[in-house]
Amino acid sequence: MGSKRRPQRERLFVVANQQIRFPELRVMDEWGQSLGVLSREEAWQKAQESDKDLILVTDKANPPVAKIIELSKYRYQVSQKKAQDRKKNRVQDIKEIRLTPFIGENDLQAKLRKAMEFIKHNDKVRLSMELRGRNITKQDIAKEILDRVVEELAPIAQVEVPAKLLGKKLQLQLMPVKKGNKNQTQTEEKD
Repeated sequence: MGSKRRPQRERLFVVANQQIRFPELRVMDEWGQSLGVLSREEAWQKAQESDKDLILVTDKANPPVAKIIELSKYRYQVSQKKAQDRKKNRVQDIKEIRLTPFIGENDLQAKLRKAMEFIKHNDKVRLSMELRGRNITKQDIAKEILDRVVEELAPIAQVEVPAKLLGKKLQLQLMPVKKGNKNQTQTEEKD
């Protein structure tokens, strides 16, 4: 058996202290307050007086922006910001559940539980039903089963792509109900 290796942490490359080569910098303290435009030497001296590092935040601005902050604290803040961005940009997966027109009740309930689990994990669910052989003539039965699944999942999911026949497959796609929409539908039901 091979050993499981941890993925190496991505090391953040930071231009700091004497590595900064710009003659003038717009300097900020660690709380984001502007200290004005200073020469590189003045900024470096202020950083040394406060026992901190001078870190280049961006070289795209004119003049480039630098911050007086401890290097470890800056790296931590950047890593936290990246983690927040990753959390916001989570990609929704599409999970597929395959059904048959003459599925047994217990099998259907198991598929429903699995679909609920996927939707609760904020994934989209594609229900597909392959109509083979003589089953192609039983499209009405297949649609009834899909309608039943949609009805069962209505409190937590809504139809994103309605049922349609693609070749020999009948497909339907569900997506999780947004929290705001759930409250809205409940108030509509009370009226």
